[in-house]
Parts: sequence; C-alpha cells; structure tokens
Amino acid sequence: MDIESLRSLLAFVETGSITRAAKQAFRTQAAISMQMKKLEMELGKPIFLKNGRNLNLTAEGQQLARYARRLVSLHDETLLAVKNKSIKHVVRVGCPDDYVDAVLPKLVNVLNDTFDEIEIQVVCGPSYQLRIMLDSGQLDLAIVSRVPASEEGFLLLRGQGIWAGLKNSILIERDVIPITVFEKDCKFHQAAIEGLIKLATPFNIVLMSQSFSAQKSVILENQAIGAMADISCKSPLVKVEHAKLPSLPVVELALIIANIPNAFITNDLAFTLARKFEQAN
Repeated sequence: MDIESLRSLLAFVETGSITRAAKQAFRTQAAISMQMKKLEMELGKPIFLKNGRNLNLTAEGQQLARYARRLVSLHDETLLAVKNKSIKHVVRVGCPDDYVDAVLPKLVNVLNDTFDEIEIQVVCGPSYQLRIMLDSGQLDLAIVSRVPASEEGFLLLRGQGIWAGLKNSILIERDVIPITVFEKDCKFHQAAIEGLIKLATPFNIVLMSQSFSAQKSVILENQAIGAMADISCKSPLVKVEHAKLPSLPVVELALIIANIPNAFITNDLAFTLARKFEQAN
C-alpha cells in the first residue's frame, strides 16, 4: 500500500475535500483522485460515499484512515531514525566483579577512543563463567585472571594478592580471625585457606562469595578481613600485614576474545586494545 496515497487520504480527512487535500499535498485533484481509486482497488471496497456534492468516508474508509495515521507516523519515525542516527556496534564485555572499579573504566575508555559509535554492554562474573560465555558467543571480549606467564589472551596488568581490612581494626588480634574469601575457583581462596592452615592460624569464614561487593560490605562493617588483589584495595580499605597471615600469589589480568566466526573484536584488534590500555596506565 503506497505511503503517499495514505498521506493523501489523511489530507482529505483533515480538510474535508479532495480540492483542499490536493492543495495541502501540493498535488492536482486528478492525482489525488487517482490515488484514492488505487486504494479502493487494493481494498476491493469503496472508501468514499457521495452525499450530494460532498464526499464522506465509508466505514471501511474510516477504518483505513485510522490505520493510515499509524502507518504514516511509523514510516516517518523510521526514516528519521535511520537517517539521523549512526549505526552502533554493540560490544559485550565481561569483567570479574572485583576488578570493576580498578580495570573496567579504563577499558571502556579505550574502547570509546578506538571506535566512533559503539554501545558497551557489561556482564560481571567470575573468570571461569566469563570464559564459558565467550565460548558460547554471549560475550565479545572479557577481562579474566590467568596464571602468571600464561599465554592466554593479552596481558593488561598484574596484581599482588593481599589481605585487606579497615585502618586501625583489631580483628587481627582475635584468637580466631574472621575472614571473607571468594569461592573455591578463585586463586586467592586456595592460597588464603591453605596458607592459614600451614601457619596454624585459627580462622572463621564469615562470608564466601563470588561478589566482591558482598565481601567489601562485611569488611567495611569491620566484620572480617579479605583476600584480594592490591588493585582492588581502594580507600577506605587498607592492606593488612601480620605474621598470622600468609602471603598471597600474584595474579595477571588478560583480555581474551570470543573464538567465533566473523567476530567484531579480532585478535589483532584485541592486541591493539591491550596495548592502548597499557599505555594509559
């Protein structure tokens, strides 16, 4: 159904006559009449009823006019959106919860500097889960922790595992030290638990969670000290050092991409992003 014919029909509805509709649409009366006949042929029903010298819409004509208003509006809205808005690439980024503050903003800045028009969508989760999402094509790239000296992905930065708590907290002086740790798949979990056992330091796990926000909340309430990377230890958290506490390992953060055909983020592009990230630090 021709959109201009529908526009002319609406001009008739607004003005009440073919003559005035022709003036409003900057067309001849003959052209408007031809458009209306074409609409009637497509519908197989009359849309006008002659009443003396006047034309009125039939019930079918009135129904068509209601749909015509919606169709013309949608048509104009579509043209405006396509002409005036640049096409955006959606980049789906994964990031572990504990590196959202320290690492994610810098990567977002690098992405926006590299691409003119992108929409960044972020998913937070543990590294193992982000790898699964990459493999299934649910993410385009992700920040993940890896074993030091691993060749997986492209290195962004290194973080030293530390114990974190509140300044002037005396939790470390307790007979049984309250701690909060990530779940068992985290490198810091195993090192913290095994290290405390080797040092014969009594401890109690107050909270075990993949959520850094959840762990941080109990540390801020002075209910526990936590094992984390130094880059995640932001004020008011401070590094806690004591003979009762074991040292924690180094962790590397790498940028890895989805291994799927025709991926928007290619290996070469990921390398460029990682180098830009490194230069920004």
